[in-house]
Amino acid sequence: MARSKVTVADLRAKKERGEKLTRVTAYDYPTALLADRVGFDMILVGDSLGMVVLGYENTLPVTMEEMLHHAKAVSRGTKACFLLGDMPFMSYQASVEEAVRNAGRFLKEAGMDGVKIEGGQEVVPVVEAVVRAGIPVSGHIGLTPQSAVKVSGFKVRGKDVQAARKLVEDAKALEAAGCFLITLEAVPDRLAKLITEQLSIPTMGVGAGPWCDGQSLNLYDVVGLFERFTPKFAKRYANLAVEMEKALTQYKTEVESGAFPTRENFFIMSDEAHAGLIAALREGA
Repeated sequence: MARSKVTVADLRAKKERGEKLTRVTAYDYPTALLADRVGFDMILVGDSLGMVVLGYENTLPVTMEEMLHHAKAVSRGTKACFLLGDMPFMSYQASVEEAVRNAGRFLKEAGMDGVKIEGGQEVVPVVEAVVRAGIPVSGHIGLTPQSAVKVSGFKVRGKDVQAARKLVEDAKALEAAGCFLITLEAVPDRLAKLITEQLSIPTMGVGAGPWCDGQSLNLYDVVGLFERFTPKFAKRYANLAVEMEKALTQYKTEVESGAFPTRENFFIMSDEAHAGLIAALREGA
């Protein structure tokens, strides 16, 4: 039986029942199709596509148009997963009005069900405005890649008392602002547990330990398709890059040797049809 569409209420109900939420990051139609078929609760169309798919050095160059392009593809590949569009750098920082407009584009143009916004108390006015516009918002605190690139690097957050206190305050402020879920990235496990217990909305862990309400990984890391680097928190369940390289090497070799194509790989014209075609072409000449 086909699954029904996952909603914000469904995600919250799973937290209340103590059931783990599942999410993968995907960027295109075929991977979204697989994730939806497997039965994940959520798919995040992350701005990490800048590095994983587009080859940028970091996420900062990613534009709204690039995000929307990939979000549309993911939307076409899913029926049940809750779809989350990642607000890229400078799509929400310039003004509240621009943030609402860009968030709306994710739903109106790309078929997303909500958006993810990085930051803590400093983005509360943006979150409140987007929520008022009727757009579900997921928060993201801890390691926030958009700011980590230029400010403090890709490091664990909340290791001292002051930093831990700020993360707790950020999480509570985002919940009060209307977030339906908060991603905790690179947060120490016991701190993530504390935050999770103090919120009524679900938390999604990215390298934040087992006590979050759910876990999120990049699909390309899970299946071994992104080889540039592997985050500490990722787990590779397959190594498709190696298998794909083997397949491509074999194809290239067979073309060069003449082993490909065989009769099974092309359309064959009968001798009779060939003779008739040649005759017709000669008459036309």
